Amino acid sequence: MIQTRVIAAEEADQRLDRWFRKHFPQITQARLEKLLRTGQVRVDGKRAKSNLRLTAGQEVRIPPLGEPGGSPAPSRSRPMRLTPEEIEELQGRVLFRDEWVIALDKPAGLAVQGGTRTSRHLDGMLDALRFDAGERPRLVHRLDRDTAGVLLLARSAEAARRLGESFRTDQPRKIYWALVAGVPEKLRGVIDAPLGKEASPGGEKMTSSAPDARPALTRWTKVAQQGKHASWLALRPMTGRTHQLRAHCLAMGHPILGDGKYGGRAAFPERLDLPKQLFLLAREIALPHPEDGMTLRVEAPLPSHFRSAFDLLGFNPDAMAAEEAAQWLGEKQ
Repeated sequence: MIQTRVIAAEEADQRLDRWFRKHFPQITQARLEKLLRTGQVRVDGKRAKSNLRLTAGQEVRIPPLGEPGGSPAPSRSRPMRLTPEEIEELQGRVLFRDEWVIALDKPAGLAVQGGTRTSRHLDGMLDALRFDAGERPRLVHRLDRDTAGVLLLARSAEAARRLGESFRTDQPRKIYWALVAGVPEKLRGVIDAPLGKEASPGGEKMTSSAPDARPALTRWTKVAQQGKHASWLALRPMTGRTHQLRAHCLAMGHPILGDGKYGGRAAFPERLDLPKQLFLLAREIALPHPEDGMTLRVEAPLPSHFRSAFDLLGFNPDAMAAEEAAQWLGEKQ
């Protein structure tokens, strides 16, 4: 089965052969060279060489890669058939749209791209977001499956290239909201802890003890607290590691509520009768617009499980403290 994968911002500037080995380790360099030579692997519809430097938003065509005795790699972007109601619901989640960009309010529980045992994902739904464009929008960054909030899509290859450059140079200001267990002693701070993948009984996790740990930096500030049981934090990741905020909140001793993977039982305080969902929201993103460089700022609304939790904990999403937190996180350090 032919599949297409979109290069995310954090994957940009990798050589094609190194990117391929990371995602398909069973394919030898010799076989990849043959696939490239015969045009079976293409980038944006064109033949490519193994030393090509990838850019965010590019699409890599991958032919069936089944090995003798094995099975083909799973498709990650086969268009899904959506009902009219599903299309209307997805289009209703558009927060901003122009000729260059779509900003989408991604719901919690929806994977951005597919994989093993993941057949329903946003990448397979992008045809429903063409609107008046001649091509489907392209992913330029990701959110975890269980994280809700703002996700940007590029409406053309040029838009993807420019947005990808912004993400590579850390121009976007991304602010997340999280509800965490317990109350940090300080009002605000910086978490400086490298992260890398490491095997664990519950599957791979991002840890500081991993041999391949890379620098990771997160700025955070406390917005409000409910007794000693829970806090509302605003966070700004200054780097883009997988599960960075989840691992960093755990590192400071306050796991994100609902995050069983990293927080275990501590992420589900018995005193708090909250929905069993991850309380992490990509609240805001601000970056130069790919057309003219003017600041594009998009804010996501609170999802239903956040609204329920805020009501229970007595938090006000419109509180002045939230605006002050955003201002502090936005300051240059």
